Amino acid sequence: MENVNQSDFSNVKILVVDNERPLAQVMVESLERIDLDVDMATSGPAGAEMVEQNRYDVVVSDLVMNDLDGMGILKKVRELTPETEVILVTGHASVPKAVEAMQEGAFNFLEKPITPKRLQAVVLKAAESSRLRQKNLELSRRLDENFGFESLIYSSEHMKGVIERLKRIAPTDAGVLITGETGTGKDVIAQAIHHNSPRKNQPFVAINTAAVSQQLVESELFGHVRGAFTDAITERIGKFEYANGGTLFLDEVGDMPMPTQIKLLRVLEERQITRVGDNKSRSVNVRVIAATNKNLEEEIEKRTFRSDLYFRLKIVSVHLDPLSQRRDDIIPLADYFRKQATAKHSKKVKSFSPELTRWMFHFDWKGNVRQLKNVVESLVVLDIDGILDMDDLSPDLYDQQLDSIPESQPMPTGLNPLIGKTWKEIESFIIQETLKLVSNNRKETAKILGMSERSLYRKIDTMKSEELGDPPSIGESQ
Repeated sequence: MENVNQSDFSNVKILVVDNERPLAQVMVESLERIDLDVDMATSGPAGAEMVEQNRYDVVVSDLVMNDLDGMGILKKVRELTPETEVILVTGHASVPKAVEAMQEGAFNFLEKPITPKRLQAVVLKAAESSRLRQKNLELSRRLDENFGFESLIYSSEHMKGVIERLKRIAPTDAGVLITGETGTGKDVIAQAIHHNSPRKNQPFVAINTAAVSQQLVESELFGHVRGAFTDAITERIGKFEYANGGTLFLDEVGDMPMPTQIKLLRVLEERQITRVGDNKSRSVNVRVIAATNKNLEEEIEKRTFRSDLYFRLKIVSVHLDPLSQRRDDIIPLADYFRKQATAKHSKKVKSFSPELTRWMFHFDWKGNVRQLKNVVESLVVLDIDGILDMDDLSPDLYDQQLDSIPESQPMPTGLNPLIGKTWKEIESFIIQETLKLVSNNRKETAKILGMSERSLYRKIDTMKSEELGDPPSIGESQ
């Protein structure tokens, strides 16, 4: 079986397509002998219909068929499930056509007559390839979920502007300097830039230069050879070589020692690194994204940072405001961290209370997003009733409770004021806002909300009879 472990493919789904029923049946029986789950179609159109209705790991199709041939099946599969592998079966006269099909994405072609062992071996190899494709697609999907721009949590106008800027920056190869206070999410922005760039399938390597001693920072960046210094007992490659072809994220670059700054500038200009203790230069192709919580222009004035390196790093720049200056991001971020923490600690926490929501919105988050995440996780861990409230706060945060926040202070924008409201209040809000949107046209309102006019009229009557009052307006205090 060409070293393929068929026990790994107990759940593999195969489709055989051939308008010669006897040949199709023989192929099906051969594959079922090795415990594969096989469907059969005896025409091209029937095969295409089955591809539309089911997901297959491998499709084995005759190349020459009436109505819809193997090339048509290949095209259909590529459109619907690109992770599925297609094997084409052909007679000797159509081998050139089969080669063309492989150039279009077919996994392999089998020339008639086909032995059962040959068919089984090639199908298992194709199934192995299909599973690998599936894993890669799943990994890519997860990366998109974690680092795609659409996955970034924000609501403020500041962050909307940042994201629009990132969308223009990411597809290029330009160096980026990200500035902002500690904890504002500079590392997340760097990863989002990388993952939305042409280098997304290459390494993303990060180093916090402030966390590495001055004696070792050059070794960490550029590597060293054996015997370069006392503890260099083996050869080691540095972050630049690890990141070759991809992106290197230099966090807290403002704390980099001056001698290292000189060498970094040379690397950026020459695209070559030299390991510590070595005379040989090595070419590297790396996009550099740097971040700092310092004002580098002030550091230049103090002669602790090189102006030429500053301008080399700052081809384009992105600044992140502290969380206290983009308060509309607080509640969406907090809710995201709540979901993360509940999954991590296997807790069932439904929401924040209105009082805690208002406290979070007005709290002075000096540690920015990082502090918010830690506080929310602490709330989830300490919670016992499924609703995060003021009694879940740790004692060190009691000095900024609600009594220090004026009642007139605004609440976050968007749907945040609905947190803690009953379903009837939320439903009332949605109905009334939709009515306003369509100038009180009830028929159009029912259509938008996906309900019958009769149901809408009944809900409006119930709202009036129960005198629920006006729904919460945007910015209303709670």
